[in-house]
Amino acid sequence: MKKYIIPLICYIVIILILFNAKNITAFLSKTISNKPVLTIAKGDIYTKTDDFLFVQNSKDYIPYSYDDLVNIFYSVLNQGWNEFTFYCPIEYEECLDDYKKIMSSEELLTHINNYVHPYHTIKNPLHASHTESGEITIKVEYIYTEKDIEEVNNFVNKLIDELYNKDDNDYDNIKRIHDYIIKNTKYDIERNNNNDSPYKSYIAYGPAIEGYATCNGYTDLMAIILSKLGYVNYKIGTTSEEVNNESNGHVWNAVKIDDEWLHLDLTWDDPVSIDGKDYPHHKYFLVSNEELKKADEGEVKINAHNFNPLYYQEFKNTNAS
Repeated sequence: MKKYIIPLICYIVIILILFNAKNITAFLSKTISNKPVLTIAKGDIYTKTDDFLFVQNSKDYIPYSYDDLVNIFYSVLNQGWNEFTFYCPIEYEECLDDYKKIMSSEELLTHINNYVHPYHTIKNPLHASHTESGEITIKVEYIYTEKDIEEVNNFVNKLIDELYNKDDNDYDNIKRIHDYIIKNTKYDIERNNNNDSPYKSYIAYGPAIEGYATCNGYTDLMAIILSKLGYVNYKIGTTSEEVNNESNGHVWNAVKIDDEWLHLDLTWDDPVSIDGKDYPHHKYFLVSNEELKKADEGEVKINAHNFNPLYYQEFKNTNAS
């Protein structure tokens, strides 16, 4: 009887190995290479597939450099995930130090977030944790609620149906939308002065539903519309530190039309008038770097558009300052 027991045990072990080959392979891969197998979920419908010069979609979420880490942070936000865990490979010795540099720079995180769809705008601060073994977990809260998104989408769909004509050129179509938003939106001076307001003017909900906006609200609404129409775009901005604390910083749109990147700033095209009426300007409407610079040079020179070309490399000319 004993002579049958050992072969039987061996046969059972072989069967178990065959049935669990996938799990065993994954375990060995993790143990030997220190490169855990990551489960990558699909992004939502607002995930951008385009890559940019400053940030690109991560291929495998395994970092080997500082730039790889920046791309992972961008990709997590771009996908609209609430939580994601990745790992530093043993050969990237500076991984945790570089991760801490990114997390400590609110300016950098702001510029990274400017590339994602507005509905993926994060609530500050971004939360992340790590272990000394190199496991990093990013946890994200987003500004837009499901109700915000539903109402803004309804507004955007209606606006496009009314104003967009597929037989017209890009300039005319975007101009009609630009003018409509300005004519039906007032700048939220109260929020700008006191950082407080009854309106959600800091997101697209303000101009779309309430008729009030700060630069963030104008820019978000236009970015949502541009993305809906299929234009490659992102938000371009400055922080208060970058403009020598002369203001709270500024944000506006960058859009690619006929292979050319152009600036589009609804805030500065919607000046506060004496009589309270809205008079749309086109000084900052689909302008190049050079045109943006000229628009800023008047009796009072505007510094709000002095963006850092390190973050917005599609604009290859010198900074607009």
